[in-house]
Amino acid sequence: MLAQVQRMVNTLQPQISKHVNDIIQKYASSLFRNVTLDFYGIKSAPIKELINPEIPIVELSGGAADMVFLLEDDSYLHFAFETGHNSNGAMLKCIGYDTRLYERDGRFIHTVIIYTAEVMKKPEGLVIGSLAYNPDVILMCNYDGNAIFNSLEAKINAGHELTDVDIMNLVLLPLMRHTIPKGELALKTIGLAGKIPDLPKRDASIVAAFAFASKYLEKADLEKLKGVIKMTDLAAWLTEEDVMDEKMKIAKSMLKDKVTIEFVSRHTGLDEDTVQKLKDEVDAVESV
Repeated sequence: MLAQVQRMVNTLQPQISKHVNDIIQKYASSLFRNVTLDFYGIKSAPIKELINPEIPIVELSGGAADMVFLLEDDSYLHFAFETGHNSNGAMLKCIGYDTRLYERDGRFIHTVIIYTAEVMKKPEGLVIGSLAYNPDVILMCNYDGNAIFNSLEAKINAGHELTDVDIMNLVLLPLMRHTIPKGELALKTIGLAGKIPDLPKRDASIVAAFAFASKYLEKADLEKLKGVIKMTDLAAWLTEEDVMDEKMKIAKSMLKDKVTIEFVSRHTGLDEDTVQKLKDEVDAVESV
């Protein structure tokens, strides 16, 4: 077993500086800190930073965590992403997420559910006896993605500086009403973001666009998006993500063979807390 593990690990790059979520936090936090949320009808305190809540027991669509921001008033802003019409399912998912987050941190939570353009009618909140849940809702069908893309493209090609709202529109563009598939529009969005003259804003826009895309794209489209990003200066952090994903796959395989956490940590380079979380996931699946 040891020789087999060493062969698998040796095929990976030897160093991982941080997980992709840390990279997203580095780039996206400053991008969203000054965004004009009022433009989308969201009334909240200003954004302070993006956080990684790490609540693995919450079941989330697509396996991707929703985005949570810490606000200036020390409350949370929770962005959830929904691509279907199952309103009750979306509300139940968000209730579970918010209650666990509140139980852990004790902070008030302002939740916003972003529905992709396929949803044409605003879903109602959920009332279960004495429990009422009424998050804010953004319907992306209300935004003309074709017109917004053309406007942003003209602005970038002319060398004009993008506003905070421009950047938010660029990041959310594939979720809007448009005439081409989300995956194709996501690729065009990344390509457009790559033309932004301001380097920090360009990198932040690309990373944020990818972070949002990971919430709603199918795996095949997401891999195409990765391929485009790997041709930019941001290729390194995607490589780090791929390496981390591979190590976690190896760790799960070892844990299924009842290898100890210490052994897995020592021979994959993952810290023991991460391996413990993976073990909990493996045990949960095997107990079903």
